[in-house]
Amino acid sequence: MIRKFVGAVASTLAVLAGLWLMIAPWALGSQPENRDWTDITTTEFWTGLGVAVVGLAGAISFALAIYEELVVRGAVVVKPRRVEPEPEPEIVPAAPPQASSAELAALLAPLVEALREDMNRTDRAGGEHRQNGRTTLVGMEENR
Repeated sequence: MIRKFVGAVASTLAVLAGLWLMIAPWALGSQPENRDWTDITTTEFWTGLGVAVVGLAGAISFALAIYEELVVRGAVVVKPRRVEPEPEPEIVPAAPPQASSAELAALLAPLVEALREDMNRTDRAGGEHRQNGRTTLVGMEENR
């Protein structure tokens, strides 16, 4: 446990050192104002960023290891997650009774008969399939 604590402290110090390296050129005045970054500034900034990122990863890892150790020792009680109950299925009203085949045939018989009569008519002008006062698409295709 002590080793984990020392590791967390060292990682935190590494984060602080990295942040200092990032801002040191401006804090110490080695970077001229309103000018492009010098080679020293670029090197210190990117090195500091790398040190800070590695230190942050280490600090997070050590903090999680300390938390896990405290859970194992019983110093920290983990609250169980509440399991949300599943919603009850909605009651779907029963479908209306289906019409039988005989009822459907009786309803569709007049429609089928009207279609048959329409198809058998021979008094169509110009071979059009439909007479409604306008030229049908079939008729337009034939006229092209």
